[in-house]
Amino acid sequence: MSEITHYTYRVAWSAEDREFVAQVAEFPSLSWLAPTQAEALSGIVALVADVVDDLLNSGEHVPEAFADRHYSGEFKVRIPPELHRRLAIRAAEEHVSLNRLVSARLAS
Repeated sequence: MSEITHYTYRVAWSAEDREFVAQVAEFPSLSWLAPTQAEALSGIVALVADVVDDLLNSGEHVPEAFADRHYSGEFKVRIPPELHRRLAIRAAEEHVSLNRLVSARLAS
């Protein structure tokens, strides 16, 4: 099980709500509104703690934090053949591998 402090929290201003909204990536249905960033973060962390306790008490699955997951560095993506051709040509023109070209583009 993940530590609740390892979860991926985000706090942003909500113009619609005119307050800060805090969210956690591992629990996309949860959010917390508050007048300050600190209160929003504190609120969502407390909410996550309650939800994790409820999940544990009922024997349900508790999501693992993204930070604690192992990533291989590989994933497959399907693209149209013409795009594959264009990317292969671009990689050749830039004297880099197709992997390096696509990785750089994804990172930018």
